[in-house]
Amino acid sequence: MTYLVIIAFLIILGSLGVALVFMMRGGRSAPDASRNMARALAMRVGFSILLFACILIAWKLGYIHPTGIPQGQ
Repeated sequence: MTYLVIIAFLIILGSLGVALVFMMRGGRSAPDASRNMARALAMRVGFSILLFACILIAWKLGYIHPTGIPQGQ
């Protein structure tokens, strides 16, 4: 499970990096760059939502357990 979360974070960061490259390369003369940048950012949002949903499902199914300070202390 830990490896899947790490891979998902790397995909999210990679997508953000791709959007940065399109933003830096693009200008007023390249309308495809803004479309590609928007697509990369949309994929980042989609991956983030998917990662959150997977973590929530794994918690509900008992694959992961929350840790931290116990209640009442």
